[in-house]
Amino acid sequence: MPSVIKASALPTHDSTRDGRKRIDLVTEEMFGFTDLRADYILYQPGDTAAAHYHVGARHVWFIAEGRGILHLDDEAHEIAAGDVCTAGDGEVHWFEATGDEPFGFYELWVPAPVETVWVVPDDI
Repeated sequence: MPSVIKASALPTHDSTRDGRKRIDLVTEEMFGFTDLRADYILYQPGDTAAAHYHVGARHVWFIAEGRGILHLDDEAHEIAAGDVCTAGDGEVHWFEATGDEPFGFYELWVPAPVETVWVVPDDI
């Protein structure tokens, strides 16, 4: 497994739902890790994710830029750059970008999730 992966070689995925982009930072395929997975997610103003939860993992987000709302189970939390948020195994969550600038965060799962479950199956 490599020790360094250049930014230009990191796997990047565009959302089919809106303008979001995901950059894989740590995956089993990249480094062989199963006890951690990490991504960087970048939302454009107005983007929203679909409600979902993860099986077998705790989730941690480090908000790096912009402002948004974290929906966590039945609560909505206004968040901004510098905030840290968590969700437990099975907690339903999704984000909205609420500012006029991009909204980005690092997300970590510990350990890597066994499965992601979409609350509305076709809304991914």
